[in-house]
Amino acid sequence: MKKSIFSLLAVLISLLAFSISMPPDLSEGQKSELKTSPQDSSNEAFDKMMQVLMHQRCVNCHPAGDVPIKGEDSHVTRSLGISGGEKGHGLKSINCQTCHTDENNDFSGVPGAPHWALAPKSMAWEGKTRVEIATQMMDPKLNGGRSAKEIMEHLTEHELVLWAWDPGVDAEGTPRETPPVSKDEYIAAVKEWINKGAIIPNK
Repeated sequence: MKKSIFSLLAVLISLLAFSISMPPDLSEGQKSELKTSPQDSSNEAFDKMMQVLMHQRCVNCHPAGDVPIKGEDSHVTRSLGISGGEKGHGLKSINCQTCHTDENNDFSGVPGAPHWALAPKSMAWEGKTRVEIATQMMDPKLNGGRSAKEIMEHLTEHELVLWAWDPGVDAEGTPRETPPVSKDEYIAAVKEWINKGAIIPNK
C-alpha cells in the first residue's frame, strides 16, 4: 500500500514538473514580440526615421552647397541670386523671409513655415548615406552643440521640420509630395530610436 502511494506521488510530481516546464499558450502577436530584440526594434525605428530624413522635403533644407534646392527633383533655386549666407537665413539684401513667410502661399506656390532657413553647412545631407546623416546629426561638434534630447525635440517639435507633412502646393498648384511615413509614426520612431540609445547601424 505504501509503495503504491509513493508511486502515485512520484507520478503526480512528474506531471507537475512537466506542466511547469511547458511554455504558456501565446498569441501570434506575443510570439512575434518574443522574437524581436531591443536591437531589432531600434533598427526598425531607425529605418522609419531615415525614410523621412532622406526624403526631399528634408534634404532640400540641407543642401550640399550654399544655394537652396527645391522641388521633387531637388533642383537648384536660381532666381534672384539667392544664397544661404553665413547663417542659412539668406543675405542681408535678400533673406529667406523676403519670400517665405510663416505659412504656405497657395496663390504663388511659395512654401512657408516659421523660422524658414537652410540648415548650417556642417549639417549638409545632400548626397550622403543614411549612416552619414545620422552620425553627423548626433555629433555635437556638427549639430550646433545639441544633446540627444535637443535633437529629439528639434526633429519632433520644430515647426519647420513638421512642415514636411503640410508642404502646400507648387507654382502650378500641384500638391507637394509628403514623406512616405506618417507624421505620428515618424515622431514615435524618432523618440524610440533616441530613447534606446540612438544606435546607428553599420549601413
